[in-house]
Amino acid sequence: MPLVEVTYAPTVPEPQLRELGSVLPHLVSLAVECPEEPYDGDLQPGDVEIRFRPLGPLDRSGLTVVIEVRSKWSASREADRQERVDALHADIGAATGITDFGVYLSLPTAAWSQGD
Repeated sequence: MPLVEVTYAPTVPEPQLRELGSVLPHLVSLAVECPEEPYDGDLQPGDVEIRFRPLGPLDRSGLTVVIEVRSKWSASREADRQERVDALHADIGAATGITDFGVYLSLPTAAWSQGD
C-alpha cells in the first residue's frame, strides 16, 4: 500500500492537480507492482493513499511539484528501483503535461494494517 505525498507550488493550476490525483493511484500501483504485492488493476479503498500539500511560506523547492512515494521494501522492488521511478516520472509527465516536477521513491522496511 503506497503512501504518496504531493507538494506543489501555488502556480500549479487546480485542474492539473486534480488530473494528477486522478492518475496517480494507477501509475504508482504499476510502478511498485511486484510478486509480493501484485497489481490486478482493481484498486480498493486504502490501496494508495495520496495527500496534497501546498508549499508553505518557509518551504524551499526548485520544482513546481514534488511527488514522494513510500512503499514497503521488497527485494524485487529494490533491484530495479531507479528504473521504476524513471518510468513513473515519464508516465506522470505524459498523463498530466506537468514538466517541472520530481518523483522520489522510498522503500522502507514497513508494515501496514487496515480494518475492514
